[in-house]
Amino acid sequence: MTTTVDLLRHGETEYAQRYCGSTDHPLTEQGWRQMQSTAARATVPWQHIVTSPQRRCAAFAETLSQSHAIPVTYDARLREIHFGTWENQSATDLMNTQAGALTRFWQNPVDFPPPQGEHLLDFQSRVLAVWHEITSCFTDQHILLITHGGVIRVIRCHLQQHPIDRLLELDVRHAQLFRVRIDPSATTIDPLP
Repeated sequence: MTTTVDLLRHGETEYAQRYCGSTDHPLTEQGWRQMQSTAARATVPWQHIVTSPQRRCAAFAETLSQSHAIPVTYDARLREIHFGTWENQSATDLMNTQAGALTRFWQNPVDFPPPQGEHLLDFQSRVLAVWHEITSCFTDQHILLITHGGVIRVIRCHLQQHPIDRLLELDVRHAQLFRVRIDPSATTIDPLP
């Protein structure tokens, strides 16, 4: 009995170069094309879609659900981390105004979170709670989980036993898909081309 969960990051948004965790920006036309291309290459009969309710994820989930008659579930715990006062600011802007704080965050996001932002350990806790629910509720099924780069990094850290304070080392590109296979003997996670 194997459970498969495909982790799909949303495509490009208009403010892709900014910290937009809780800010609800839609996909650009390029972002839609990226996600459509990834989904077409996956060519998998997903049995259920679970998505972040943020527009950059949910809009594509709804379109995919309608065009392929796949049920969809929205879960707020899959939304991106909140960056506090850094929301909607670029790294370039922050380097001009808060270079020390940004550098400390990049080096150790556990001990140096963004001002008034969601703490990384709280973020990890909510993401892993929904991850464990998904993998226990959808056993022996193939699920598509549409979410954000930070959420996928947390799941990858968990599965690959990578330290959570080094999650920023893990690359997750726009519209990138990772396939997780869970069976009684092992769990694997692989990026798909």
